[in-house]
Amino acid sequence: MEELLSELKVKIVEVLNLVDVRPDDIDEEDRLVGGKLGIDSIDLLEMVMMLEKDYGITIDNKELGEKVFATLKTLAMHIERNSSVVSG
Repeated sequence: MEELLSELKVKIVEVLNLVDVRPDDIDEEDRLVGGKLGIDSIDLLEMVMMLEKDYGITIDNKELGEKVFATLKTLAMHIERNSSVVSG
């Protein structure tokens, strides 16, 4: 999972164009939405599209999205459980 967490940190910084954030600044237990990264609903859409494109995962309702995007760790766990691209 450590490799996936590192990969996700880089993707989040790139996809969301977080110019003042380095991947190492993102803690796996920090809140993604409404946390110190300032991720908002538009950013979430970008992340959902990244998940679909890179991992073949669809987030198709708000309740699932709230659980999956709670923290970086919950995101990584969801990818490991549901992606055919990543072997958990």
